[in-house]
Amino acid sequence: MTRTQHPRPGRANLWRHHDFMKLWTAETVSELGTQVTVLALPLAAIGPLHATPFEVGSLTTAEFLPFILVGLPAGVWVDRLRRRPILIAGDLGRAAILGSVPLAWALHVLYLWQLYAAAFLAGICTVLFDVSYQAYLPSLVERDELVEGNSKLEASRAGAQLAGPALGGFLVQLLRAPVAILADALSYLWSAFWVFLIRKPEPPVEVPAGGHPPIRSDVKNGLRYVWRHPLLRPIALATGSSNFFGSMLFAIIVLFAVRALHLSAGEIGLALAVGNIGFLIGALLARRIADWVGIGRAIVGSIGLSAPAWLLLPTATRSDGFAILSVAGFVSSFGGLAIYNINQVSLRQAITPLRMQGRMNATMRFMVWGTMPVGSFTGGALASNLGLRPTLWIAAVGGLFAFLPPLFSPVRTLRRIPAREEEPPAEAAGAGPGGAEDGTLGRGQQQAEREIGPGVHQHPAERSEAG
Repeated sequence: MTRTQHPRPGRANLWRHHDFMKLWTAETVSELGTQVTVLALPLAAIGPLHATPFEVGSLTTAEFLPFILVGLPAGVWVDRLRRRPILIAGDLGRAAILGSVPLAWALHVLYLWQLYAAAFLAGICTVLFDVSYQAYLPSLVERDELVEGNSKLEASRAGAQLAGPALGGFLVQLLRAPVAILADALSYLWSAFWVFLIRKPEPPVEVPAGGHPPIRSDVKNGLRYVWRHPLLRPIALATGSSNFFGSMLFAIIVLFAVRALHLSAGEIGLALAVGNIGFLIGALLARRIADWVGIGRAIVGSIGLSAPAWLLLPTATRSDGFAILSVAGFVSSFGGLAIYNINQVSLRQAITPLRMQGRMNATMRFMVWGTMPVGSFTGGALASNLGLRPTLWIAAVGGLFAFLPPLFSPVRTLRRIPAREEEPPAEAAGAGPGGAEDGTLGRGQQQAEREIGPGVHQHPAERSEAG
């Protein structure tokens, strides 16, 4: 009989977990640098290179396009290789790529195509890093420490998002946008150093009898596993939908703040930093809220209640633009970015067999981040033809419906994280959540039924998931 696993009494928390603390240190500084580039990269296109709305939107498209092109194969590679070396390589690659931007600017040879190339190549490194990172955490900490680990990592990201935009705005005004990107390049070197210091051995990489199957076969296995899973699919659909409309909005939000609200780089950075206070608070409260209302309701409620905040943005004027940008960012980051992400990522990591972590995370990234380049491209194209405010209205209204897939699925009824599914045998690993090829209940669906009651796998929202 499978039971929900509860934290072991007396377990020391992760403050005393030396290897986790190294990972946490690496991520904290790296995220701080990343937040500088989030502001500095589009400002480098808007200011020195005089980019149009379509060109600014295309820059975001280039950054997230690798999640469509290499996301799924990356999951296969992560499951076949040790993950710590991939993390280090991803950090070093991003440091070199982003470091080329200030160098080119100093030599007076910086062009818009280089920003596209840097965004795209750094995006490939990010794909490899992120898929490895989410697959690495379950082998670094205990299963009942995942929510705590993700909460701490999200809290550091929240702190970075709180300080990063203000720091980025200051650096852009002081040094110009291309030079400010150097801070991000240096942060990746710092991250690689701390990941290198982690000493806990990873579990051995499993090699099936007869060798690994073709990459295409493993990619199909990952897609089948996620799509047939009654908990993962609705999470993927919700997140993918939210990311599509969110990317439409964020592709032009800096341009809107500069040209419609007439905010300076420092003011934009400060508004984003104030908004990101919600991220920090949400990261600190995510576990308590999940314990209070149940993890399913926390997932559905957080994404559903945070989306309406962006309806304020297209109403902003020059006089209230700073306040509206701050308030909308606070509400959205509190719910959608912190509480939702911490709980749905922890759920995914906890229920997926270790040998499937890479493919599961890559498939989820493909499905939920793959919508981002499409959304940013759409946002740039609409802004060029309809204008900035109408595009913001379309994005804000579209994001209101992202909560529906998990609402009409077994996710909504979960009180606690279910126990991890049994490890499927290697030869049956591609047959859906539990090796079921014929549409019958696989282990994942049987597990969900044991945890949340009979019949839930037939709930009408078997359509999709988001994460």
